[in-house]
Amino acid sequence: MTTAIDGAALLDEVEAFHRRFNVLPTDAAYAAVALWDAHAHLLDCFDSTPRLAFLSPEPGSGKTRALEIVETLVPQPMVAVNASAAALFRAVSGGNGRPTILFDEIDTIFGPKAGDNEELRGFLNAGHRRTGVTYRCVGDGGNQTVQAFPSYCAVAMAGLGSLPDTILTRSVIIRMRRRARNEKVEPFRARIHEAEGHKLRDRLAAWAEQVRESVMGAWPEMPEGVTDRPADVWEPLLAVADAAGGHWPGRAREACVTLVKASQANDKGSIGIRLLTDLRDHVLIGIDRLPTVAILDRLNALDDAPWADLNGKPLDSRRLSKMLSEYVTADGAPITSRNIKTGGGVLKGYYAADLYDAWQRYCPPPPESPLLPLPEGENVA
Repeated sequence: MTTAIDGAALLDEVEAFHRRFNVLPTDAAYAAVALWDAHAHLLDCFDSTPRLAFLSPEPGSGKTRALEIVETLVPQPMVAVNASAAALFRAVSGGNGRPTILFDEIDTIFGPKAGDNEELRGFLNAGHRRTGVTYRCVGDGGNQTVQAFPSYCAVAMAGLGSLPDTILTRSVIIRMRRRARNEKVEPFRARIHEAEGHKLRDRLAAWAEQVRESVMGAWPEMPEGVTDRPADVWEPLLAVADAAGGHWPGRAREACVTLVKASQANDKGSIGIRLLTDLRDHVLIGIDRLPTVAILDRLNALDDAPWADLNGKPLDSRRLSKMLSEYVTADGAPITSRNIKTGGGVLKGYYAADLYDAWQRYCPPPPESPLLPLPEGENVA
């Protein structure tokens, strides 16, 4: 008779193994990574798999080491550096079992100096869903046929900077930092520590078999406010936590809320949504219309904004017009500049009324206004 494995204790051990060799930014990050390791052993139980992204602004922040530790704990790891989309989808759809892809130096694929990698982006996006496939022509000359290659697999990535929005929204994002002088880790020695990781990996696989039926089709309760794409991302990890029991269901939901909020704080949305939001929060505040020249002056003067340097040039009226015309007014007409009468004549500009519908549909909630102090002598009943 097989002895039941304590899932909560096992996840504690997996987390402790990560802590020996990596300083992750928060306790939530350790919880998320341990849950991600375990979910890779239960991939067929879920409708989707979150990407795990270790990102940092500078080298030497522990990203590659984090990926090396993950490698020892997941099933059939496949380390990919500069791998082509064709190589990856053939590996995933091959007959040797589904690999767990570990993509280091992902910035060389999607960074500012990289070329267009739509095939790889498409593979990573499609493989997020269990039903995801990549279509390719196979055969020679006129005998080619279209074939669907399964793309569903677990993917962990590490790199400098950021990633395309379509990948970030499918990811658990761990913002790595360089270790402070007082933060110590144990040196990782592959000949010694890989074997320790593999023992944990084998136990994770055995535990996964024990809980597979209970995890299959599970609908874990989401923390309040976590919906849509973040819910898709976290559902498998919360299902794993619920199967493990102990303190992990609560811990996983705390981690979920922490990391989702952090990703939303870093996520300004698309450049178009950022423009709409800055117009609402910094430009057209208490103003119902403003000439284009004044709008550009205000946008380009914002310190924490991209407008003064868009590929080496400040935002101009032509680019502003093109970006805003992609959105529509409440009447369904593209947002365009209109005449504004001023003391010196008539200038082209934009009306808040034309932007209001787009603000409601695309922008995050506006920042809360601070409460004004009560006049002296007044009391609240």
